[in-house]
Amino acid sequence: MSSPSPPFGDEMKAPKESGSNGPAVGESENRFGYSNLETPSSSRFMTYVNNFQRTLIKYNFEARGVQRVLPHECDTLTWRSYVQPFFLWCSINMAAQNVTLGMLGPIIFGLSFKDALLCAFFGSLIGGIGVAYIATFGPISGNRTLITARYTFGYYPAKVLVILDLVVLLGYSLIDLVIAGQILSAVSADGQMSVVVGIIVLAIIVWLITTFGIAVFNAYSSYAFLPQLIAFCVLYGVSSHNYDLQTPSVGDERTVIANRISFLGVTLAAAITWGGAAGDYFVYYPPTFPPMVLFSLTLVSLLCSFTFPYGLGIGLASAYASVPAYEAGFTKSPGALIVAGFTENTSPSDFNTGFGKFLSVVVALGLVANTAAPTYSSGIDFQVLGKSFQKVPRVIWNSVGVVIYTVCALAGRDHLAEIFTNFLALMGYWVIIWIGITLEEQFFFRSRFGFRTGIGDKDSRRGWGQTYDWSAWNDPGRLPHGIAAFVAFLVGWVGAILCMAQVWYIGPIASLLGEHGADVSLVLGS
Repeated sequence: MSSPSPPFGDEMKAPKESGSNGPAVGESENRFGYSNLETPSSSRFMTYVNNFQRTLIKYNFEARGVQRVLPHECDTLTWRSYVQPFFLWCSINMAAQNVTLGMLGPIIFGLSFKDALLCAFFGSLIGGIGVAYIATFGPISGNRTLITARYTFGYYPAKVLVILDLVVLLGYSLIDLVIAGQILSAVSADGQMSVVVGIIVLAIIVWLITTFGIAVFNAYSSYAFLPQLIAFCVLYGVSSHNYDLQTPSVGDERTVIANRISFLGVTLAAAITWGGAAGDYFVYYPPTFPPMVLFSLTLVSLLCSFTFPYGLGIGLASAYASVPAYEAGFTKSPGALIVAGFTENTSPSDFNTGFGKFLSVVVALGLVANTAAPTYSSGIDFQVLGKSFQKVPRVIWNSVGVVIYTVCALAGRDHLAEIFTNFLALMGYWVIIWIGITLEEQFFFRSRFGFRTGIGDKDSRRGWGQTYDWSAWNDPGRLPHGIAAFVAFLVGWVGAILCMAQVWYIGPIASLLGEHGADVSLVLGS
């Protein structure tokens, strides 16, 4: 018979977790504390960093990195706890990036408004289910997302997933910076402000938010979606009369089907790539938070926050050939097409032109939340690479990530469409394979057991019906070897390669569909 779980208050006396670099329970100055602050540093730079982290803790900001959040360190549940996940995902995804992604349906894949919108909806739904599932591991485990991957892939093979996720997170941030730069450049008089300036401005804002940790990001994301929602509603209102709702998809029947599949794959990839970070934002939720509530809130929010801007981008792109201002805008950049949607029906001296440009700036700054989330998670992922990486504070890794994607954005600012069509689908492959393996292990190999919290109550059962000792998160000897999972992952990649359709490569199975092939790797690869 399993022993009952001790109340959270009794866990204050629990010993330090084996294999953890984190402090013993109750040792850190507050729940956002960082474990290595008491370790003397021979480096003057690290001394400055540690002093800065102590300042963060003093004012109740987050200095914690990858260390597991124990139940007594979690937030107290309030009514806001039950709406915050919905607001967070809305703030992250109600962004110009997804407007420009929706443009690819009519312009790149030649789809009609109806076809593109249906593909976007179902792509968001399927991808959102995977992300919502992974998000539930945050409260239950207290571990960051790719720490939980160690319980399937093992300590060392999981590093491959971390590297792939870093590419995804930094790549998405790169795209955000380019779009923000494009919009701000288009708003300026005759495009006098360079895209470079907009990229740097957004990068600095994001760096400031992520440096102060999850508390600041959560506070920001509670309201960040509201200006975006208002701006997008206005954009729908002033541009919807131009949308082409009649023109059918371009190509013969087989080509249209192939293009539908490919665009659905792009929108699915855009959603499901959040799976690599979904649990990071909920580790401060107590393990008593109902998993189905978090799953439902995440799924509904993702579906709404993706589909709404996708529809806007699809509508603007459907009028691309019939509205000269739209064509001129997209020829300059996808971000400029958004600005054209606000200002197309106004004269240069019209008040509405100034208001439209103001709303364009609001849309550009709305990319802050969409960039801050992957930037925050990238700092965590760097530390998941190993114990040596954990010695470097999260705030430093966040800064490194900002520098990397800012430099890449400056270099690739003229190639946004190519980055979208090639990068997004490609990076979605590994996430869906990993989620498939996680589901298989959970429901086929661990379904007869219950969760282990690993804090003195290893026999307690709760959650989705698996057995995990979450206290083993940083101990290779107590984690699985992960050989079977890694082999399955490689087999999935073989399937993905055979089924992918990219500009630079079309797999033998993908080439069987349509004139240009169809990317079916996200389905068959998993």
